[in-house]
Amino acid sequence: MTNQSPLVTTEWLQEHLEDPKVRIIDATTFLMPSTEEGRPYDVKSGKEAYEEGHIPGAVYGDIAGELADSNSASAFTVPSEEQFKEAIERLGVSDDTHVVVYDQIAVVGTNISASDWASRLWWHLRFEGFENVSILEGGFRKWKHEGRNVETGTNEYPKGNVTIARNTELLATKEDVKRATTDSNTVLLNCLSPADFSGEKNTYGRPGHIPTSHNVFFASLNDDETFKVREEQQLRDIFEPTGALDSSKKVIAYCGGGIAATWNAFVLYLLGKKDVAVYDGSMTEWAGDSSLPLHTK
Repeated sequence: MTNQSPLVTTEWLQEHLEDPKVRIIDATTFLMPSTEEGRPYDVKSGKEAYEEGHIPGAVYGDIAGELADSNSASAFTVPSEEQFKEAIERLGVSDDTHVVVYDQIAVVGTNISASDWASRLWWHLRFEGFENVSILEGGFRKWKHEGRNVETGTNEYPKGNVTIARNTELLATKEDVKRATTDSNTVLLNCLSPADFSGEKNTYGRPGHIPTSHNVFFASLNDDETFKVREEQQLRDIFEPTGALDSSKKVIAYCGGGIAATWNAFVLYLLGKKDVAVYDGSMTEWAGDSSLPLHTK
């Protein structure tokens, strides 16, 4: 019997490495500074990094490839149910398995310890109706820091068989966000840096944030020295002013491309807010539509 907590420790995972019902997935992906004008970043697969070193037994989950819609104008967009089902079953996921997801780094060139690539797959699995999924607290960096075993090469699990039943309330579209800007019962959370939020930094072609948004930088929710999520009261103090903890309000989180926003959604889940929606297109889609407003105050 496996632990179904949404956040598992390195100690717990060490004890369950041989559990036949546990599926460990390395979701590492890299965002690199783009050399092309008008592009905020270039996406690089983390498969090579996975092959060079990963938690024993882990398989690689390609968030930017097999687990995304390759026909979308935006990276990481949710694919069809059929594509997701086929891809996740190849990773060994079945209805009776417990998935543990981790990643190796949040943002290249930073010390941010939030596991937002892991939370993207955590959110995506829940969107598809699969709830028995956890994130490894501290990810691969904490695992290595503690001197735990690392292996190289690749792994495979037996092909799985998973039931897909999409929970559509966890996904927000551009139209949903438009409505939210005039709806006092919906909280919009911008999960990017304060500089991105204020427009001081113009990453997505047009500066600023979606009107009525509140800013909670995804990187502020972790202690970068311990690699752990901050204490519950600290987290509540961060989110309380935004209204996101109000049980009567809907929350839609967004960022640049629907990745960092899933970390805020995950942390809010830990605080009991289990229905946070993620705007998949996020600022990449919104800022790319010149008819849509952005505020810098």
